[in-house]
Amino acid sequence: MPRRRSPQEKKALSYARDRRNDYGENDKSSRRNIPLSKRIARRADRRIAATALAAGRGGADADSGAAAQERAEHRRPGVWRKWPDGPLGVHVECGLERRARAEGGKGRNADRLGRLRARLRRPGR
Repeated sequence: MPRRRSPQEKKALSYARDRRNDYGENDKSSRRNIPLSKRIARRADRRIAATALAAGRGGADADSGAAAQERAEHRRPGVWRKWPDGPLGVHVECGLERRARAEGGKGRNADRLGRLRARLRRPGR
C-alpha cells in the first residue's frame, strides 16, 4: 500500500505537474484556434500546390510538367505546432516576481516569493 503524502508534498507535486496556459490567450479559445491554425496551414499548402500545377497545364510537353512538379515540391510545407503549457510553479513564481518588483523588492509578495522558491528548491533566477 502506498504511503500517504503530506500536504507539503502534495503542494510541491502540484506546482511541478499542474500546467497553466502561458501562451497569452484564453485557454478555452484553444479549442477553436488549434483546429483553425491547422486548417490555415493545410489550406496554404493546397493553394501553393494548385497554383504551381496550374502553371504546368498549358502545354503538353514534359518539361513544363516537370517544372510545375518541381515548384510544388520546392516550397517547404506550412507547419503549425502546439505550444505546451507551462508548469504551475513557474506561472505562480512569475506573478509573484512581477508584484514584488512593483513593491520595490520589499513586502508581502517578496516574502511569498522566497518561500515559493524554497519550496520549489530553486534559488533566485
